[in-house]
Amino acid sequence: MQIKLVSYSFLAGILLGFMFDIYKVFRGYENIYKLLIVIEDILFWILAAIIIFIFLLYTNQAVIGLYVYLCMAVGIYMYFRTISRKFTALQSKINFYVVKILRILAKYISYPFRIFLDKIKKIK
Repeated sequence: MQIKLVSYSFLAGILLGFMFDIYKVFRGYENIYKLLIVIEDILFWILAAIIIFIFLLYTNQAVIGLYVYLCMAVGIYMYFRTISRKFTALQSKINFYVVKILRILAKYISYPFRIFLDKIKKIK
């Protein structure tokens, strides 16, 4: 039982690091509004706390002790030391190509409408 509790707490830490990397890439660094950043951060940590609580609730009946926090901290530390950089780089590349594909699709989809609007402008 204790090994299961420790391993699930460790996995919860890895899950939290994974969620933080996803949030970090999607939030970006261009946001200049400090109040918006604070609100986004608060909402992220509330959502992360709910998800981690639900994860711990299903895996170990939400037993929250000091060792659970320590194992989560070790999980987060191990995630950031081993996987985080590679995952963030991969996620950034995927986001870049997805945005590029969406821009190209939007350009091709809007092309007939632009031609139609140009013809209407020429008629007037």
